[in-house]
Amino acid sequence: MNIEVDSFKCMETMRTSVPNSGIIQILHNKIEISRILCQILNDTRCRWDFYADTESLAVAFSIQQVPKTIKEAKKRGVKFRLISDVMKDNVSFFKQPILNNVDIRHLEGIKGNFAVSDKEYISMCEISSSLKKIRSTRERKNTLSASAKISQERAIYSNIKEDVHQHQRIFENLWLNSRPIENRIREIEEGIDRTETTAISKSTEIANRIKKSIESSTEIKISFQPGGLEFLYNSFSESYKKFLDLYKRGENRGIRCVTTINKDNEKLVELLVEEGVQIRHTKNLTPLSFSVSNNEFQATAEKFEEGKMIKSLLVSTEPLYIEHYNSIFEQLWDNSIDAKDRIYDIEEGVDLTDIEIIPRSGRSRLLYLELVRCAKQEILFIFPTSSALIRQEKIGAIPLAVEAAEKRSVKVRILVPHSDQVEQRLQSLLQIKVQRPAHNADIDFRYTDTEQASGSKATILVVDKNASLVMELRDDSKTTFDEAIGLSTYSNSKAGVLSYVAIFEKLWNQIELYQQVKQANERLKLHDKMQQEFINVAAHELRTPIQPILSTVGLLSSKNQVTIKRKELNDSISMIARNATRLKQLSEDILDVTKIESQTLELKKELHDLNEIIEYSIEEYKRNPTIKYNTKVQLEYLPVHSRLYVEVDKERIVQVIFNLLANAFKFTKEGNIVISIQQDQASSSEALIGVKDSGQGIDQDVFPRLFEKFASKSFQGTGLGLFISKSIVEAHGGRIWAQNNNKLVDGKQGATFSITLPIVNSDLTQLA
Repeated sequence: MNIEVDSFKCMETMRTSVPNSGIIQILHNKIEISRILCQILNDTRCRWDFYADTESLAVAFSIQQVPKTIKEAKKRGVKFRLISDVMKDNVSFFKQPILNNVDIRHLEGIKGNFAVSDKEYISMCEISSSLKKIRSTRERKNTLSASAKISQERAIYSNIKEDVHQHQRIFENLWLNSRPIENRIREIEEGIDRTETTAISKSTEIANRIKKSIESSTEIKISFQPGGLEFLYNSFSESYKKFLDLYKRGENRGIRCVTTINKDNEKLVELLVEEGVQIRHTKNLTPLSFSVSNNEFQATAEKFEEGKMIKSLLVSTEPLYIEHYNSIFEQLWDNSIDAKDRIYDIEEGVDLTDIEIIPRSGRSRLLYLELVRCAKQEILFIFPTSSALIRQEKIGAIPLAVEAAEKRSVKVRILVPHSDQVEQRLQSLLQIKVQRPAHNADIDFRYTDTEQASGSKATILVVDKNASLVMELRDDSKTTFDEAIGLSTYSNSKAGVLSYVAIFEKLWNQIELYQQVKQANERLKLHDKMQQEFINVAAHELRTPIQPILSTVGLLSSKNQVTIKRKELNDSISMIARNATRLKQLSEDILDVTKIESQTLELKKELHDLNEIIEYSIEEYKRNPTIKYNTKVQLEYLPVHSRLYVEVDKERIVQVIFNLLANAFKFTKEGNIVISIQQDQASSSEALIGVKDSGQGIDQDVFPRLFEKFASKSFQGTGLGLFISKSIVEAHGGRIWAQNNNKLVDGKQGATFSITLPIVNSDLTQLA
């Protein structure tokens, strides 16, 4: 190889000649670089491919002759292709007219440049020193607008056939791995973050990617195998300290880490905790060591060796990866223990992960009873079958749990499939709480359904959230514990024990939710039934007054008005008025129910003497045209001999008394009805109103829902009166209740309805 060096005042060129092939030139001058670049463009006949970062593009397009030369080459039919890194701050550069009809693609992270044509190749090895000094986005934009200057550049030129072909192949590979610029520009303009999943194997790239992730995150979650903390601390302590400073100022959500803490790394853990890292301990780590931030997932399967840089890193910005490993981390976090507790146990010499596989049922039985006997706070049982509970009651486990609840206030909860025998035994446990409440026995149980129980083949015991014993069910048909139990597993691993606690709580809450839904469905069914009954009753009640009205009007219309007798006319008018009043009362009751349920019932309270209200109510009842007053029933009023003032809506209280009188007369064929007022003995600030009858009493089927809507077993009435009355009384701050009388008179028991109302002022002076 011959090397020839020529020197000029303004140009220095080193040329290497390759016999029968071509030359390689190293260019040291901006004028020569410009000349060679334009020469290549002029000589190009088919294609020109340019791979360049943003600085190199600025240099190339700042050469005055280049745009003109490109235009001329386009006219000759030269095909231009360009690969560059399209970013938010340089996207306008790629939209300039000179790049029209240039096929441009985006490739992230481009460094350096080269251009290759049909027969020639050039690469600028150094960019302008002035460009290296650019820092601000505004300066970069100005540079990319072709105002850059070339100074102290160095370039390599070659027309050697093999060299040109090699760079053509390199460009084609890069082209295949790049993306159309249109897609990239759309992402930038629409603010879309492009997702990627890639494996990195170069140490420098791995370090840069991890550092970049730390600096761009607002939250970091880490799950590392032992050695991972040393790796982070040794390689990225500066980045993490900056991140933690932001956390202390409330500008991010900090770092959480789950790892295995041992004697080798406890001092480092203490140091990191002091600096603000939240760390927890578990031995149930995933095989992958991974970190999850708000925008990226990183993982490696390598073992960390003395804090050395790892050799491979899986990186993904795919939301599915991030969400999945976020979920895994949160499960690890919830089932791990605080670093301070773990370090304390290490210093105390406590082994937190004592796990024992017990093949013999005899050993399981002894350990089982010992765990229950020593419980201090809580005992959780999950039985796979009802027979399992009965067997373990026989060996004394359940009695020991009851004793712990009685004597040491240990909370006992049991999950077991339902059977009559189990129900009988568990109900007897509840009697302990009733018969000996002073011991404060906290015992509760819930029944699992058949589906829940069918999947379980083991009895699970958890004590104080510190230890668990899982006993496999070998043969449920056996009557003794030792014959029925197979392999058992004991553990005081915090993560494992807390997992069983979580299973128990989930089942417990599911059963509670199921029971609530079941009760709600039953209430809905009852409500639907009552509503249907009400519709039937209301329809009947509506027909009852309407039919006489229509019949009477029809009868009067068919007769000669002259021939109608006065008495007959008066009777007809009276009958129409009576039934119209019944219709009005029915519509008012339905309207009152609507107001009560929508909480729009309004009260116009004023100060009234309660005696006067009761007297007025009695007179209103007697004057009501819809009621046929039964003379076989004597109505007696026993007023209080003092003035009791109440602040009430008089019309509403009259409505209540009216309803109670109507109810009493409806079920009393003969005898007497007594309405009385007195001051409540239990509370001197309340007035007690009683309506006592000698009728048939309250039916036991109706009693539980007496004051609910549609509660009626009679063939008359809608069953709304007592519901409305209860709502009115409670709106006044009072109470209403009912009870059957104790003594039977001529086979009639009778009932008493009682009301209390707050007294505003009482005058105990005897009335004249």
